[in-house]
Amino acid sequence: MLSAYHHILLVEDDQPLAQLVSDYLCNSGFQVHIETNGLAAVQYIRQYNPELVLLDIMLPGISGMDVCRQVRHFYTGPILMLTALDEDMDQMLGLELGADDYVIKPVKPRLLLSRIRALLRRSSVQTPNEQACDNSQLKIDPSSRQVSFANAALKLTTAEFELLLLLARHQGQIVSRDSIVQSLRGFDYDGLDRSIDRRISRLRRKLMDDSQDPQLIKTIRGKGYMLCANHQCLVEN
Repeated sequence: MLSAYHHILLVEDDQPLAQLVSDYLCNSGFQVHIETNGLAAVQYIRQYNPELVLLDIMLPGISGMDVCRQVRHFYTGPILMLTALDEDMDQMLGLELGADDYVIKPVKPRLLLSRIRALLRRSSVQTPNEQACDNSQLKIDPSSRQVSFANAALKLTTAEFELLLLLARHQGQIVSRDSIVQSLRGFDYDGLDRSIDRRISRLRRKLMDDSQDPQLIKTIRGKGYMLCANHQCLVEN
């Protein structure tokens, strides 16, 4: 069970809606701060580093998409997009820019709460006996949630870290898109969602893995993805 007073930033310019969502989340044990302007949201995230950002797309100042793009240079916590735009391109663009999940308006409170709790669990869990990749190129420390490549620290979003760790736990094995979606987002793959492909693409860029001939994260056509076995992984006790 999540502890009370998780610090959430709600970025929503519809003030009656923002207050309703804030009241519901506060009654569920969260501490919520509201911003109604995209530029102000970027400043708040930089200064206070909330545990989760609940981000509307249509905002004054700058859009939620631009907020997401800017803060991903320094913020690694989960970002949950709120969108009234029931279009795949808008949703996928948000995920491509670094959002971890999205909820379509009108917001269903219980669904929103379950998505928030799932993201917070994944971003805060620290379990013993997790795998750690220990070689000259890639190192993953699950307890501190830090990743380094070629002795340089990488900044990964929560979603990127969880995807890389999932592949590391199954190193040398093919992990299907359905398994990835079920593990990371909690529902079955519908055959159309390309967000996992985009996250793989972002991981490859950060790991300097050639997308045309990847040596670290392989695409197994029609089956899924695999972290190559020639990068040795150890299990920390």
